[in-house]
Amino acid sequence: MKKASVLFLMFAVIFSCKKEIFVPNEKDSSRPEGWETESHSNNVYPNYGIVFNQTKVNKIHIVFTSQEWADMQTDLVTVKAGGYAVEPAYSPVDFYFNGVKWNHVGIRYKGNSSLKGAGNGKLPFKFNFDYFEDTYPEINNQRFYGFKKLAMGSGFKDESLMRDKTASDVFRDFGVPATRSAFYEIYIDKGDGTYQYFGSYTMNEVVEDTFLKNYFGTESGNCYKPDGSGATFRNNGFIASSFPNKTNETADHSDIQDLFSTLHSPTRISNPSAWKSALEEVFDVDGFLKYLAAMNTIQNWDCYGRAPHNYYLYNDPVMGKLRWIVWDCNLSFSPGSGTRTSLSFEMSEVDARWPLINYVIADAGYKATYKNYVKDFYTTTFTSSRMNSIISNQQALLMNSAVIEEPNYTFLTGGIGSFNAAVSDLTNHCATRVSAASTYAP
Repeated sequence: MKKASVLFLMFAVIFSCKKEIFVPNEKDSSRPEGWETESHSNNVYPNYGIVFNQTKVNKIHIVFTSQEWADMQTDLVTVKAGGYAVEPAYSPVDFYFNGVKWNHVGIRYKGNSSLKGAGNGKLPFKFNFDYFEDTYPEINNQRFYGFKKLAMGSGFKDESLMRDKTASDVFRDFGVPATRSAFYEIYIDKGDGTYQYFGSYTMNEVVEDTFLKNYFGTESGNCYKPDGSGATFRNNGFIASSFPNKTNETADHSDIQDLFSTLHSPTRISNPSAWKSALEEVFDVDGFLKYLAAMNTIQNWDCYGRAPHNYYLYNDPVMGKLRWIVWDCNLSFSPGSGTRTSLSFEMSEVDARWPLINYVIADAGYKATYKNYVKDFYTTTFTSSRMNSIISNQQALLMNSAVIEEPNYTFLTGGIGSFNAAVSDLTNHCATRVSAASTYAP
């Protein structure tokens, strides 16, 4: 075969495989210095091993100009004055990781209570690596090892620094959809040429970016991030604005409307079997029961049943129904207090204001399945020996990060002593919850 024919066949195979085979691009003079296909382009699969390394605490260095930093703080004042009804604005920064630079990366503040009540400079962030590509065409489709967006949780009210990640991990391990996470240290230059250590953060995969394709195998379905009064599913009329669609903004809400209508159908009383069949056609009830079993075992007072947020719903094209995705677990492993307490195993305190729980758990068959999942959870994923090992390993990983946290950029009230005490409390909490779960579902 002639050499030219061989080359033609090689290129044909490469292009027919699309993303299955990657050929490093020749250096493109229009790209910023240091741009590499593996680290910066969108022509690679997300590299979970690098970005979500489980064996070390990665470090990020972020550089603002003094004006960019000032503008970001001014915007935060505006957001607070508006009652957090509007998302904070993105600011362009230089982003460094392992000595490599990403240019004009979009960064903004994120969160609700963790943004409102922090009381110091350790605030949660969100990154968008090509947000400013229209302004800076040279970063078109810029990625961070295949990731376009990433969220950084600040560990608000968590002196162990690990509850967000630990909860997400045990949900995933139990088969409940939850994003990947990893520990990071963040250092920020506010424009004066010096870095301020902002403390230990938990990096979370963003649901609508890479998670859907990685977990479900497809990202083509509608993905909703519910929030607000409509997100309770209360029978006071469907509220579409409470279900922003993160993947198909122009699509209607017919799938969510179907779930709402089915949930509140009079057949729930007149013909329970028909109601259950119809509900299971549009909603992954079994997955929801599995989620409830894990959530009520570990405890979280800022989840559905107590607050109308911190979950996603994805219309999974493979399963053909809406599936529950856990989100924002930083207040897990806590019973709460006052009017904001976690749910009991029986969930008897949950009334019709939270019908996805109230109506489902009222069915004897569903409740039996839920109870079986509680037992499955504490005897497999959430055993005391397993959790002790996980927590101990994470304590060792985070020790140095905790030691060097600085005043005004930490939630550690007593330095390394409060970190170690909080880790001990977390270990004890898990043991206590295993005991409670074994009493409920022996």
